[in-house]
Amino acid sequence: MPSTYNGLELPKNGAPIEYKDGQFVVPDHPIIPFIEGDGTGRDIWKASQRVFDAAVEKAYGGKRAIRWFEIFAGEKAFRKFSTWLPDDSVAAARDLRVSIKGPLTTPVGGGIRSLNVALRQILDLYACVRPVKYYHGVPSPVKHPEKVDIVIFRENTEDVYSGIEFKEGTPECAKLISFLNDDMLKGGKKKVRADSGVGIKPISIFGTKRLVRCAIRGALETGRKTVTLVHKGNIQKFTEGAFREWGYEVATEEFRNQTVTERESWILGNVEAKPGLSIEENAALIEPGLEFGSPAFRESLYAEVKGVLDSIGKTHGNGAWKSKILVNDRIADSIFQQIIIRPEDYSVLATSNLNGDYISDAGAAQVGGLGIAPGANIGDGYAVFEATHGTAPKYADKDVINPGSVILSGVMMLEFIGWKEAARMIESAMEKTIQQKFVTYDFERQLTGATKVGTSEFATRMIGNM
Repeated sequence: MPSTYNGLELPKNGAPIEYKDGQFVVPDHPIIPFIEGDGTGRDIWKASQRVFDAAVEKAYGGKRAIRWFEIFAGEKAFRKFSTWLPDDSVAAARDLRVSIKGPLTTPVGGGIRSLNVALRQILDLYACVRPVKYYHGVPSPVKHPEKVDIVIFRENTEDVYSGIEFKEGTPECAKLISFLNDDMLKGGKKKVRADSGVGIKPISIFGTKRLVRCAIRGALETGRKTVTLVHKGNIQKFTEGAFREWGYEVATEEFRNQTVTERESWILGNVEAKPGLSIEENAALIEPGLEFGSPAFRESLYAEVKGVLDSIGKTHGNGAWKSKILVNDRIADSIFQQIIIRPEDYSVLATSNLNGDYISDAGAAQVGGLGIAPGANIGDGYAVFEATHGTAPKYADKDVINPGSVILSGVMMLEFIGWKEAARMIESAMEKTIQQKFVTYDFERQLTGATKVGTSEFATRMIGNM
């Protein structure tokens, strides 16, 4: 490993985090790279770092400490190195394994489409993890935000974010449209209009299964009881629909002893409610209107019921399935209302890329907004924790912005490296500070009797509340 990146020496009193046999090995003084971020990121990072250091010191009495190492991306990198994302910054994030960043500007005028997307693709950070959790005292537009406690696992590398697009009017786009119309769609009624821009939406078995695998492991590690596959498979059958099918395959083939699917739970529950129930009767209960289906459809349902009872009747029957993780699926548009009217029914959501983008922000709106919404991008051996909001340049260097998103992303990072005591200390201090109505302007204007403070003051009060 190099001793310098971007011309800066690594801290001599720290050690890198290692990755061995599928596990992160964390020293007591890990070197963790940080990108302060653009715009308001500068104020937010200064406040957040003080909070992190104070919590680690208080939790471990000096036995542990983070050795911070700055790396560069965005505007600061461009000013120093004439590039938005220096190779050395990527190398440091790769070599040192775990890093954290503030919000970054997306460059205007071509080049990198998004620095965040670039980092995810370069390091193959395939799971975007977004917890949506309510902290008491935070103003919310819904009646019962305390019922919301969801972790979203969003696939991070495929779907429309893969960047395979062709601009309308270009020779490449015309060639693709011609191929689709004259070859793939030849003889059919479907045609792509000649004046279209075209994007390609790849969703693979590999990408889907490793994301769902990550979500189920996350549920097992944290004691969560449901994993919901979110998709638009009723319309996009071979991409979104396949995401659903491949997700169920992961659950039933790789986590058979720990999971039960929703339909399996119905079949097993029907037998427990009415011993002696025939296969045909059971099938009719899980598929109302079965008698109107074709003979082939009825036979397929009978085979499904018999297959479930034969394969997991002994291991999951007699109520044992109730202690398993329930894996179900929901249509993407339905989940938007479900997390509002029945949030307590959902715990882990596994989503394709675009759906996860929408749902993450919609969920965050219920519990305080993006200002306190944390995020992480996880791969095999690498992790980047990040603010989920933008740079808000008009507020830059004014010490007014809510630092909650980066602070709670740091909580995720501390949990990830196993420093849970420090993580809980930060969460408790933040919640207490908000309950004291000692808040930044975004919350102050929504809370009667609140005291408006700046970014640095909020951090100072949090540290005091530890």
